Amino acid sequence: MQQSRKIYRRGIKRQAKKMQMTNAQKSKYRNFLKKIHIEYQNENLFIQAFTHSSYVNEHRIRPYDDNERLEFLGDAVLELAISQYLFKLFDHMSEGEMTKLRAAIVCEPSLAKNADELNFGDYVLLGKGEEMTGGRKRPALLADVFEAFIGALYLDMGMDAVYQFLEEYVYPKIHNGAFSHMMDFKSQLQELVQRENQGQVQYKIIQEKGPAHAREFVSEVSLDQEQLGVGTGKSKKEAEQMAAQKALEKLNAQ
Repeated sequence: MQQSRKIYRRGIKRQAKKMQMTNAQKSKYRNFLKKIHIEYQNENLFIQAFTHSSYVNEHRIRPYDDNERLEFLGDAVLELAISQYLFKLFDHMSEGEMTKLRAAIVCEPSLAKNADELNFGDYVLLGKGEEMTGGRKRPALLADVFEAFIGALYLDMGMDAVYQFLEEYVYPKIHNGAFSHMMDFKSQLQELVQRENQGQVQYKIIQEKGPAHAREFVSEVSLDQEQLGVGTGKSKKEAEQMAAQKALEKLNAQ
């Protein structure tokens, strides 16, 4: 049995190859990084940030050459950077309020919007299947790429470079109140329901998916057993907020 495992591992090593790009292919990313004012040292880190697992699987590249590990790191780095900014900017804001605001800033829709505004989707390396199903515009994929990009930036240039990037593309939105309306959809939904005496709001996690380091939760919100909305998030609380947002959109449309 042990000998069989060794043979299997050797076979995997032979099949897997390191991702390699020509200078012409890399120039696309160099020009893009220059365009968004990133003075990089290791361009390969940023190319990896744009490499989806579907591309790696399809091209038989080494498993860890996709962007999932960078996404894991970027998630933590981004949360720290946003937390520090909120702490300094809003010196009278409570811990609970800062937590809600941070959740709105780092939630999937917000990160996907940041990525879309920077045209990240144009640079993602995808497998054919993911490409054909519209993966390049999928919010969850774009949000993951944005986090992976932050992880690459941190590894390549350090925390100051992350702050500088956010200072240009994200912090101004916070300062201008772009996220204030997103802080607590659950409270907004509860107030609307109570005001109109419509019944009892209930939340339920209906699905958990993804690997342990990049878990995704799907929440359903219902009103007296009638489904109002379904939302996805990287925590149960975020999934519930996204479900509440969908419910508000539905009720307001009615």
